[in-house]
Amino acid sequence: MSNPTDGEDISVLPIVGIGGLGKTALAKLVFNDECVDSHFELKMWVCVSDDFDLKRLIIKIIKAAKGVEGDCNNMDLEQLQKALRDCLDGKMYLLILDDVWNGDNMKWNELKQLLVGGDRGSKIVVTTRSNQIAEMMGTIPTHNLDVLAEKESSSLFLQFAFKKGEVNRYPHLVKNGEEIVKKCKGVPLVLKTLGGLLLSKTSEYEWKLVRDSEMWALVEKEKTIFPVLKLSDDELPPHLKQCFAYLSVNPKDYGFFDGLLIQFWMAHGLLQPSGENEDLEDIGRHYLNDLSSRSFFQDFEKSFTFNCFKMHDLVHDLAQSVAKNECCTINSSNKKIPHGVRHLCFNNVDFPEQNISSRFLDTQKLSHARTLLFEDMKEGPSSEYFIEKCLSISQKLRVLDLRGANFHAVPRKIGSLKHLRYLNLSGNSNIKKLPNFICKLPSLQTLIISYLELEELPRDMKYLINLRMLAISTRQRVLSENGLEYLKSLRFLGIVGCENLEYLFEGFQNLTSLCTLMIGECKNLISLPQELKFSTALKHLMIGDCEKLDLMTLGIEGSEKEDDNQDYLVRGGLRLQGLSIQKLPKLKAIPEWLLVGSANTLQFLGVFECENLTALAEKHNLTSLESLGIADCPKLASLPQRMPCLKHFEIERCPVLSQRCEPEMGEEWAKIAHVSHIEIEGNEISSSNK
Repeated sequence: MSNPTDGEDISVLPIVGIGGLGKTALAKLVFNDECVDSHFELKMWVCVSDDFDLKRLIIKIIKAAKGVEGDCNNMDLEQLQKALRDCLDGKMYLLILDDVWNGDNMKWNELKQLLVGGDRGSKIVVTTRSNQIAEMMGTIPTHNLDVLAEKESSSLFLQFAFKKGEVNRYPHLVKNGEEIVKKCKGVPLVLKTLGGLLLSKTSEYEWKLVRDSEMWALVEKEKTIFPVLKLSDDELPPHLKQCFAYLSVNPKDYGFFDGLLIQFWMAHGLLQPSGENEDLEDIGRHYLNDLSSRSFFQDFEKSFTFNCFKMHDLVHDLAQSVAKNECCTINSSNKKIPHGVRHLCFNNVDFPEQNISSRFLDTQKLSHARTLLFEDMKEGPSSEYFIEKCLSISQKLRVLDLRGANFHAVPRKIGSLKHLRYLNLSGNSNIKKLPNFICKLPSLQTLIISYLELEELPRDMKYLINLRMLAISTRQRVLSENGLEYLKSLRFLGIVGCENLEYLFEGFQNLTSLCTLMIGECKNLISLPQELKFSTALKHLMIGDCEKLDLMTLGIEGSEKEDDNQDYLVRGGLRLQGLSIQKLPKLKAIPEWLLVGSANTLQFLGVFECENLTALAEKHNLTSLESLGIADCPKLASLPQRMPCLKHFEIERCPVLSQRCEPEMGEEWAKIAHVSHIEIEGNEISSSNK
């Protein structure tokens, strides 16, 4: 990677290997390496997949370079080319082109000519399954990825096939596993998939079924690992199989958010309670964990509110084969809607008015649609006309996702979608007003209207009685006149990007089902409602980037101080499981109303960028706390007294506290010496130091 030149205008390194061998994983290791970070001024990652459309790829590269969505969708090709050259001009860059399938030399040369404007020493890394593509694109010798050695293969398989510490309890299964490992021939995705398939199966008969399966002959004959993945799918119970199939409506390399995916499944009635009091969100999480244990997901990124993950492209192919014609992605290389389709994604498709043809608007094809997703749509009357037409035809819609569709007004046809349960309008920054007909959608369960420039929310929000997830942005100063306190079915409430907001609303105690509250980027928020401290159903609270917020005061204009009213001690206070606080410059100590009831229930605590924080929970033993993360709190000097269940402790850029947590020597070390994973200022503390 550090070789200055190979005699070409730009160096292109291909990584070649069969599907599931780890080409993308290797490229990610390179991409995230600290030495690579310091060597290149600019790094970009683009998933190419099977749609090698020049305009689409330029947009992706520009977005990767800028690190933001930007406004590229409305540019023509000439404008995009100039924007790309401006991004790369004189910079030494690294560009990863992942999962390339295009073998058209002319298309590649068109793109390559646009990438020569970087500084000498810039590199492009290409991952592909094809030696021909590698030969066409590469300017330096190809890196042919080899399979894992038998020892590494066995270790990876056992890691997925057994829970931690259980492998020695089943020597007879391990022996069968050794024979399965040999048949996997060192392909990581096969090893992980079969390991996940056999997890929790303790019958030797079941292991032998996999060992002796006829699918191994298909693997040899077809020279593909797809039959192995198919075996994993065949093992899925019917309810999970359908959930898995529906994932294929999204394009390859799509980043799923667990909370939104659960709401998507819920909108289609895929979550099946086994008991009367089971919460649908909990059932959805159980489904996700089950699919995850079978290695259907990868690239996990965990945060306090949502976990993000992706599917391997081969797993996406599998989901597509299960869905058959029910799910379809329309893009520049596939503009044909199949018969029988129920779930469609329109991904970066231009609709010049003269080309809006009957093949798209065939009522026989769209009249039974249940899902419509629009990704990266070009702004303009042709796109708006097309979407309006789709909505007028698709009257049975359950899910409508118009993220970033660049509307100036909410399509009127949405008001007639009486079966609609999931509506996402986020990112449509041109929308200033939300029409009141949104409040008359009787079945709506999920409404995402964050990062819109709404002057105000509709007055009749109280009629959305089935709403379970709500994320909002508004320019209002208060939210007291919108009826949010009547949404008794609400499980998740996100209030983000409300720059003028000073106060929320009264009646929080009426939200008896609210489990998660997220408040962020509300720079003028002064205080939280008094009733919040009585929200006994609340499990997860995240507050961030609210520079005027004082947690020690509650009520309108901070009318109640921390010590004024402690009736939550009698009436029962919060029972939080997770608390995350970030960028609250007024915070000096975590207030009692947050801790009194939560000291024995809190499992996760994260405190970040609180420059004046001096104390966490000095009066309390956090007896259930399992994970504690602290960063950028320079004045913090001590930890809670007792955290007996703590398993993960991480601290960064906290000079005083980090010094006091030094192994063996620090004053705070005794409080964390029992913790299994400790990371202090980027250094992982090994077991020898404990």
